[in-house]
Amino acid sequence: MRRIGGLFVVAVLAGVFTLGAYKTFFEKSQPLTYQNEEQPVFQTSSYTTATGAPLSEVDFTNAAEKTVNAVVHVKNITISRGPGSLMEFFYGYQERATPQVGTGSGVIISPDGYIVTNNHVIAKATQLSVTMNNNKTYEATVVGTDPTSDIALIKVDTEDPLPYLVFGDSDNIRIGEWVLAVGNPFNLTSTVTAGIVSAKARNLGRNQSFIQTDAAVNPGNSGGALVNTNGELVGINTAITSQTGAYIGYSFAVPSNIARKIVQDLLEYGDVIKGVIGIRTVDPNSEYARENGIDQVDGVFIGEVEEDSGAETAGLRNGDIIKQVDDIQVRKFADLTGYIATKSPGDQVDVQLVRGGEMMVVPVEVRERQTMQLPLLGFTIKNLTEEDMKTYDIKQGVKIIDVPENSRKYGLEGKVILEVDGQEIRDIKDARKYFSNISRFGQTSITLKNANGERERVIFQ
Repeated sequence: MRRIGGLFVVAVLAGVFTLGAYKTFFEKSQPLTYQNEEQPVFQTSSYTTATGAPLSEVDFTNAAEKTVNAVVHVKNITISRGPGSLMEFFYGYQERATPQVGTGSGVIISPDGYIVTNNHVIAKATQLSVTMNNNKTYEATVVGTDPTSDIALIKVDTEDPLPYLVFGDSDNIRIGEWVLAVGNPFNLTSTVTAGIVSAKARNLGRNQSFIQTDAAVNPGNSGGALVNTNGELVGINTAITSQTGAYIGYSFAVPSNIARKIVQDLLEYGDVIKGVIGIRTVDPNSEYARENGIDQVDGVFIGEVEEDSGAETAGLRNGDIIKQVDDIQVRKFADLTGYIATKSPGDQVDVQLVRGGEMMVVPVEVRERQTMQLPLLGFTIKNLTEEDMKTYDIKQGVKIIDVPENSRKYGLEGKVILEVDGQEIRDIKDARKYFSNISRFGQTSITLKNANGERERVIFQ
């Protein structure tokens, strides 16, 4: 026992000696530091919002509670007519009516039951129903649609006032600002996701101007609300870009200022009265742009000024570069078209442009659109001028002023469309209406007239 105790004492003394030797000869001395209480202390785990408030202080709950009660589930029943199987397709069949159900979302914008949604959510519907967040279901009717912007206005009748969202100013939202997307993805009701505004004035190939966000949006969210943290409606969720059809990190919404203008037109006129200033630009990615050194222009390069347009009257010229419209900076064509889409014919905008190195501001009147691109066929058409009516000896119709490359062999440019599938065409509004009903898989008959007064009929299939 004494031997064990002696060994223990020796071991302790050896350890103390070794530690002392290490401290004395090997370990470098470290100066002592003291934290002054007045020095600022930074926490690297703290995040801030675009307005400077710490992330922990951002409260989405009020905006979410306000929005979920104003966003509805839209069910669209369409009747599909055709063969029920491949065998029936080849060997004949009796036409059968098969109901198909599509779903999406909508946003209540007034207490008396007006609802904004996407046109593709309610297109070709034979029956529409709307389910509220409290599970009440109403039959809905279509007030009007605008396929170009993919916005539709529907209405439900109810004696009780409904919860609704107010329009915010989408021109004032900032990149990096927090937003919520509210809708009904995959038939799940009242789903809220959060993200930031990733970009503004995104052009998806249709000369439109979308808000891009990374708030999760999936099939069924279409027509739902994009709101800021105040619960104001800043966009209508419309599209995702994905190879799988599911959300992969970003989505797109129609800005609220455009949606509001469309709603106002549908309520007042029953149709959308679109204004333009009357210019065409040059695609910066085109060969022409690269060859002429305009592929890196910061602004909108005017390639052509349309006749009888506000731009022509104001004296805008080919080669002018538009830098700003009113208070909106213009860096690409979608910036310009997105802002002009919020204006009505008769409005005036101040266009800031560069001409020959000199900056100037020119007031330009927004006028009703006189040209449009036909869906499916891709022809660019315009309303007839007084001179056109004399030349062709007609009172109504639309003139083809441009065609896609694959249609130029038909020699259609410069001819006037009088009818499509037996329907008379008076102006571009008629053309948009009747050409929008053309089936991709059927035949389309177009009656034309040339400058020599000769009529002809062309069939596309």
